[in-house]
Amino acid sequence: MEQNKAGLTAYPAPSGQTRPLIVGTRGSKLALWQTNWLVERLRETHPDLQVETKIITTQGDRIQDRPLQSINNDGFFVRELEDALFRGEIDLAVHSLKDLPHAQPEGLVVPVAPGRVDARDALISKNNLSLADLPQGAVIGTSSTRRASQLLAVRPDFTILPLRGNVDTRMRKLQEGSPENYDAIILAAAGLERLGRSGEITEMLPYSVMLPAPGQGALAPECRSDDSLVLSYLSHINELAAQAAVAGEKTFMAALGGGCQTPVGCYLEVVGQQIVGYGYVGRPDGSRVIKVELAQAWDGSLQTARDLGAKLAGLAQEQGAKQILDEARAAGFVTERK
Repeated sequence: MEQNKAGLTAYPAPSGQTRPLIVGTRGSKLALWQTNWLVERLRETHPDLQVETKIITTQGDRIQDRPLQSINNDGFFVRELEDALFRGEIDLAVHSLKDLPHAQPEGLVVPVAPGRVDARDALISKNNLSLADLPQGAVIGTSSTRRASQLLAVRPDFTILPLRGNVDTRMRKLQEGSPENYDAIILAAAGLERLGRSGEITEMLPYSVMLPAPGQGALAPECRSDDSLVLSYLSHINELAAQAAVAGEKTFMAALGGGCQTPVGCYLEVVGQQIVGYGYVGRPDGSRVIKVELAQAWDGSLQTARDLGAKLAGLAQEQGAKQILDEARAAGFVTERK
């Protein structure tokens, strides 16, 4: 079978579904929305597709009382879903791409990127105050080392406190009060948009202030690498520009040896005939940061995007990224897949 520039095998269209497609997902409102959205995209090309949804609880769902960086496991939100794939209990797992470690288990693959919404982070604050207008010493809620690093690089006076839970829980802790008494919280704009809550955003943080996690805003449908039927279904919903961008971002992260709880941000996008990329590495307290930027012609291939991600990582390494990440690792801010 032939492959296109995206590296996707040109599977023939299925002649007829022989079994229901069992799709695994976490049980949060956002996870279910994402899964239903993906199933609808599949049904646009296969109207008679039969689907069963199976909710699977992950370690990240069970452990809500500890900061993410205190848990040395980079598969925190995906491991149980991947185990279900290996056991044959589900045929397809739907993740947020930013939750996937850069190193996938052998035998599993994320073959497509079915679209990407806004990858920026969003500020939601009391009294609708912007980031610049928040008071001295304002308490910001986030459990992301990446977000904390970039916030403190801009405003060293901020107090960063952990914030866990699904989108509704985090918003409620801000609006109704909590022991932490947050002045503002940071969430991915994508999740708020998908849940119809983008109208509650105080400020969309520009990439010049806050680079997202690699893959933020994109979905990651994961399946067994030898399941030709599922691969065929998925091959019809790929969006190449989004796939290229996230491939380059994941390459940037992998080249730096980072994980989900690493003070690293990256964003790539296709602009006309070019692909442009931006990278960030910083100390968790924001006291030292590295920002890199690069653009090159795009020929429509994933490899060109990966090359750009690798070059961005190289530029960051030249400016001392390894030392920063080694320090973060020693302090327990870099997690590994287990």
